[in-house]
Amino acid sequence: MRILVTGATGGVGRHVVDQLISAGVQVRALTRDPAKASMPPGVEVVRGDLTAPDELAAAFEGVDRLHLFPVEETAREVVALAAKSGVGRIVDLSAAAITIGLYESPTEQAIEESGLEWTHVRPAEFMTNRLHLWGPDIRARRVVRYPFPDETGVPVHEADIAAVSVAALLEDRFVGKALTLTGPARISAREQAAAIGDALGEEVRFEEVSREEALRLMKAQGGFAAENAEFLLGYQDYSGEDGGGEDGLSEQDYSELTRPWPDVEEATGRPALDFARWAKDRVDDFR
Repeated sequence: MRILVTGATGGVGRHVVDQLISAGVQVRALTRDPAKASMPPGVEVVRGDLTAPDELAAAFEGVDRLHLFPVEETAREVVALAAKSGVGRIVDLSAAAITIGLYESPTEQAIEESGLEWTHVRPAEFMTNRLHLWGPDIRARRVVRYPFPDETGVPVHEADIAAVSVAALLEDRFVGKALTLTGPARISAREQAAAIGDALGEEVRFEEVSREEALRLMKAQGGFAAENAEFLLGYQDYSGEDGGGEDGLSEQDYSELTRPWPDVEEATGRPALDFARWAKDRVDDFR
């Protein structure tokens, strides 16, 4: 069996590659820049870009199954190419918000209409988002500046997302299912900051700021924080429209989106990894 992993150098994709190699599977990794990919021994690295599906035919040659990173603009063309090339199963990285009906995914729709075997992997917020949002301030000042100290969520470890994806690629019991992935329990922003401090062995102060100040800080930071500031702070909802409040969600939607789901444990046979474990796994990135 040969599996093509797209998004192979990303936070989830790299774990997928590592776990497939550990399972003894032939892996082909798609990346825009093979020279910088740093893949483990045994991985076949190929150049490609999901935004240019016309150039991907060689990457799909001889592939049995596909781990698909979502690029909505070209999803239908990429899925069609996969089907034409003989791919039998697609496991896509999706989002938990789809489970509760906050929006529809063109990628999921294209996959379901393809006639191929499929599994949708729908994670809640990634724990690693905290590294992108809070990392600079924690490294420089051992402080988190954020407007919602008591905001709770059920963020999921990227290794768990990969583990479920790998199970869905290799096992038949997940075909035709959508799996919603969360951490094991609700945890507040203040508690997340404290867990990072515990991993560091140093206090990480939580400084509550206004939404306006948080927006200014995130925009100035650049990168992921700047690109997602309006959404994360409630200025935009899932459709990109005015969020209408701090989170842009109804009370019922918020409750559904922030409750623990059992799918990680059901897929892997073990409890989902908690935020304290993630903070320890990524502690060097906060130093």
